[in-house]
Amino acid sequence: MHEKDAPLYSEEDKLNISGTQAREMFERGQTPPEWFMRPEISEIITNAIKSDEEVFVKEKKSGTVVWFTGLSGAGKTTLAVALEERLLKEGLSVERLDRDVVRQSLTKDLGFSKEDRDTNIERVTFVAKLLARNNVITLVSFISPYKKHRDMARDEVSNFIEVHVNCALEECERRDVKGMYKKARQGEIQNFTGINDPYEAPDSPEIEVKTDQCTIEEGVEQIYQHLKEKSFI
Repeated sequence: MHEKDAPLYSEEDKLNISGTQAREMFERGQTPPEWFMRPEISEIITNAIKSDEEVFVKEKKSGTVVWFTGLSGAGKTTLAVALEERLLKEGLSVERLDRDVVRQSLTKDLGFSKEDRDTNIERVTFVAKLLARNNVITLVSFISPYKKHRDMARDEVSNFIEVHVNCALEECERRDVKGMYKKARQGEIQNFTGINDPYEAPDSPEIEVKTDQCTIEEGVEQIYQHLKEKSFI
């Protein structure tokens, strides 16, 4: 068996695989096993590495991670989707990671315990870091309520932009068509951020978008101009 094709880790090691070990796999031209990362996510990373390798080496460019954080209903995904559409129209390399996308692929095996939520953010940070290293603008939209998790992502990623999607709790509840806040207030949902679990707002984010005071278009423009000022686009 050729060295490149030889598996790095045995079946017995599968429960102990770490983000570092997965990164080693990508560096050797391998992909992590499906129980750790869905094939479509591995393909995104592999294609990003292949397609951007020459540009990265010649121009010494690097992508960036735009990390949207805020309460449920604040408008994180709405902003990320609108920004993604604008950047794609300009021919830029963009990938978007949000709860629905990630939970269906990268972290399908995880639940919602504190430990699983920690692991969820660790995996997302790992993928975002790889994409950004290969000149991809990566839009990450998660509640990510704890400062320590966001600080960990900031430490891992060279070009990290924290966007606090700030919206009054009352407005978030008004927007909640699924009734999640109501269920949390009635005790039907535990550990719901903003109701029975804390949200630690950023102290000094690069960008603060007050979605209860501006339109989506205005919020996207605010982020777009910051990216332009920092020469990421």
